[in-house]
Amino acid sequence: MRRIGQNRETMNNESPFSLLASDLKLIAMSIQPPEWLIKDIQDKLVLFLNHVLMQEPLATERMKRHADACVHLKWRHLSWCLKLTPAGLLNTVDPAITPDLRIELVDDSPVAVLEKIVQGQKPSIQIAGDVMLAAEVNWLIDHVRWDVEEDLSRLFGDAVAHQIFSTSQRIVGALRQFVSSRFTKNAPGGAAL
Repeated sequence: MRRIGQNRETMNNESPFSLLASDLKLIAMSIQPPEWLIKDIQDKLVLFLNHVLMQEPLATERMKRHADACVHLKWRHLSWCLKLTPAGLLNTVDPAITPDLRIELVDDSPVAVLEKIVQGQKPSIQIAGDVMLAAEVNWLIDHVRWDVEEDLSRLFGDAVAHQIFSTSQRIVGALRQFVSSRFTKNAPGGAAL
């Protein structure tokens, strides 16, 4: 009898939100989108990444050195194979192709990955394969950025694009600060909400 009472006291001290968060984490980890949706998202990401690469001529020049190389990206049950084209761009290829470089995101939890990104850190990864290609991919990650303001100016003109971009930067900065403060408070050693 006494044990049951002790467990109730322990349960009463636990926040219902922490129970909900753990349940949501389990649900998020078990959901697998349909194959057609994954392929569609990957195709759209290739278009976006190629758009960003084309805005940076030095990036495409560096990627031309590795034409026909294949990079295999993996996270949890999702995998994606990209082939570098002679133009220095990307193309989706069959995952059965033997890759020159394998990159696997180590963190299984989407929450853990998001925490690191919000805190300005790179997620934990494992890399195997061509060292020179890995160095080029790392260079891309560190140096190539999407010029959002330039794309907006093509649609709306320079003045409106600048206003939209600066407003969105303030909003994103405020959201990052809010989320970062929440993660810091909930981190081990931090104060709980």
